[in-house]
Amino acid sequence: MNLIEQYIANNHFGKTIGMNFEIIEPGLVHYFITINQEHLATPIAAHGGVISALMDGLLGVTALSVTAIDKKIVSTVEFKINFLSPALLGDTIKGIGKLEQKGNRLIITSGDIICPSRNNIIIAKAIGTFNAYPAEKSGFKI
Repeated sequence: MNLIEQYIANNHFGKTIGMNFEIIEPGLVHYFITINQEHLATPIAAHGGVISALMDGLLGVTALSVTAIDKKIVSTVEFKINFLSPALLGDTIKGIGKLEQKGNRLIITSGDIICPSRNNIIIAKAIGTFNAYPAEKSGFKI
């Protein structure tokens, strides 16, 4: 099982809240979640924590998509998020993550979360910094 497959198998948090991703190519990732009742903070809008979790996953897997070949996993150092519009009950929102810069240890990624069913309205934008380190340190088998 490769590193990405191991990550998918072990990401219980992402499974619990219903997040899924697709690596389009190294450095370009799409992430999805459908906003359900359990994601709401108001009668109609998702909690910001759900959007933040999706963004952290999006930015992190974007970084992982370029470090996995080197048998490195990533951890979040920081990310800054701007919430621009609410995600509403029933929306399937899509994150688009892009690599901005890859160093030996630090990876910078950016992301947009949009709602395709609402004319691609931007839900949130972010940029993040990730630390790349040997996957064995987090218990992955290489």
